[in-house]
Amino acid sequence: MQQQISVITLGVADLAASRRFYSQGFGWRPVFENDEILFYQMNGFVFGTWLKPALADDMQRAPTGGDAPFALAHNVAAQAEVAPLIDALVGAGGTLLRAADAPPHGGFRGYVADPDGHAWEIAWNPAWPIDAEGHVRFAA
Repeated sequence: MQQQISVITLGVADLAASRRFYSQGFGWRPVFENDEILFYQMNGFVFGTWLKPALADDMQRAPTGGDAPFALAHNVAAQAEVAPLIDALVGAGGTLLRAADAPPHGGFRGYVADPDGHAWEIAWNPAWPIDAEGHVRFAA
């Protein structure tokens, strides 16, 4: 079976706050939106933010309040891009979780939470090249 992710959808409490974070912070533009959901075309998959009650209803699953740690990541091409992007995301309604610094395993990273608490790692890793389409490759 092909290893791929087609769509990632996050449940959100406030669609306008989510839109501000992703559009003003990252500079992303939705390709579809209605009163419950926003979809963004990414490089090889679709990213969505959907009002939590509507997403739970679509899954036929009660909303959970789980707090298991996880992070999505947005890699950038240069170390100098990490801190300014974190600042833009905080300015667009995000919450700083960890200021940018160099972890022991190399590279440079920091963490920001979107308005619903979803953690984003903003990272530069010299061993993970990014091609012209924005695809990150794991380099051994």
